[in-house]
Amino acid sequence: MSQKIRIKLKSYDHNLIDKSSEKIVKTVRSTGAVVTGPIPLPTKKRIITVNRSTFVNKESREQFELSSYSRLIDIYSSSTKTIDALMKLELPSGVEVEIKV
Repeated sequence: MSQKIRIKLKSYDHNLIDKSSEKIVKTVRSTGAVVTGPIPLPTKKRIITVNRSTFVNKESREQFELSSYSRLIDIYSSSTKTIDALMKLELPSGVEVEIKV
């Protein structure tokens, strides 16, 4: 088959994304394909500012931060065995997986 597969993982928990990327790399290497990664992409931080009080004290504010982590995995010289192993793989529910062929 010999086509390039790119897997992009996104999550709010860095431990969860590291474990799932490790799991993907292990299963792909066991099928005999060549793996590049996981490559950590820049962390996206979203800061939300909210007033502490509803009506008075405009200067009193509170800030919350939401960090989004992502990893990139490239698979070269894949076979049908590799694709079947990726389809059967179970990942945690907090990880978003995007696969491009």
